[in-house]
Amino acid sequence: MLTTMLTSAQSTSEIPIQNISTDSDVTYRLFSTRNKYTFIKLNTRNGQMSHVQWGTGNNDHFEYSLSDIPLVNEENEKNGRFFLYPTTNIYNFILLDQIDGRTWQVQWSTEEKNRMVLRIY
Repeated sequence: MLTTMLTSAQSTSEIPIQNISTDSDVTYRLFSTRNKYTFIKLNTRNGQMSHVQWGTGNNDHFEYSLSDIPLVNEENEKNGRFFLYPTTNIYNFILLDQIDGRTWQVQWSTEEKNRMVLRIY
């Protein structure tokens, strides 16, 4: 029985958790990561993203850009166009353009050298 409980606990920890608002016509969404202090803020109109961290200390809360370059022209922006999907890796998400199907690997990190947004071809 203990083996079954451990196996079950291990398999559920691999399943990405995603909490989103129910309003599909919003410009911004916060996506939780498996780091309890870290969220990714997504501009659903153009794909721009930032890392948002909260905390209780004086220097524990901040926001920095993950991608400040729009992924579509302004005339093609639309609320809900972009959406983030978690992966089993704590630092990686898949960004999907829900209109044309393009995808990107998004990696957040507190270290700038380890952050990236790479187009998946």
